[in-house]
Amino acid sequence: MSEELKFRMEDPEAKLATAYIEEYLHQHGHTMESICALPKEQAKQLMIEASTYAAVKLAEVDTKARAVKEIHGAVGSGQLQSD
Repeated sequence: MSEELKFRMEDPEAKLATAYIEEYLHQHGHTMESICALPKEQAKQLMIEASTYAAVKLAEVDTKARAVKEIHGAVGSGQLQSD
């Protein structure tokens, strides 16, 4: 196994991205294995769409994590006040 591939497999964000790609493929009736049987251009287009889907989902996770950190930081420092 290449070092780059090993690193990707150990990277939590890479694992999550792969899960989102697999989710997208599943929603469209495919798996990582089944797209290999598709014509090259169709498989490429499907992977572009799946990768875009994964990128959007990762951005959502990142945005939510930042919001939680901000809230916890504000609560911890007493900055949050109720109206």
